[in-house]
Amino acid sequence: MVMVAPISMGLSIIREKCLLKRWEHCFHKCMPRHLKKMSEEVIHENPWSVYKHDVYEKPDGSEGNYYYLETQGSVCIVPVLPDGRIVLVLQHRYLAEKQSIELPSGKIKEGTSALESAQRELLEETGWKATDWIKAGEFSPSNGYLKTTAHVFIAQTTDQQEQQLDDTEEIDVLYRRPDEFEDMITRGDISDGYTIAAWSLVRHRFLDRKNNTS
Repeated sequence: MVMVAPISMGLSIIREKCLLKRWEHCFHKCMPRHLKKMSEEVIHENPWSVYKHDVYEKPDGSEGNYYYLETQGSVCIVPVLPDGRIVLVLQHRYLAEKQSIELPSGKIKEGTSALESAQRELLEETGWKATDWIKAGEFSPSNGYLKTTAHVFIAQTTDQQEQQLDDTEEIDVLYRRPDEFEDMITRGDISDGYTIAAWSLVRHRFLDRKNNTS
């Protein structure tokens, strides 16, 4: 016996194929073409970042201007206590004009590696030290105007000392279970982009493990 698909189903498949072809055509047609860098100048430089201006050439030969920030990179740490809780920091953010709950993070200083910077930031902001470090991944925070890479580490903490804060920092240390941390992001209690991006890279390591043991 030969099964014949309903006409409506056949029309639906044809419609989907047509839409797919139209999308592929638009995708390739609308894809931005390569811009050729012609020159670069530094407009402003400080210990944390460099503000730059590039002149680029378009495919038609005309020129354009591109302004962006560039840094040495940054680190974001997911510190884990022996009991599985995650170490967070609570601090006031000047631009957001509010208190912010975040994972420990910071800039990579010139002449230091990402791991060295992560170890320094963890100790400075939380007072915690860690022996086991895992590079969990990296991401680009904002490709449109910021040229940098953020490196994400998981750190198994061992012992805690005093925080080593500078004179502009007031940081409280918090502890939350992975599922509590996840709920805080879902509710909007945590809005820091670095924290959310870093957690998206590592959450499966914590939540899957919890589900497998429950």
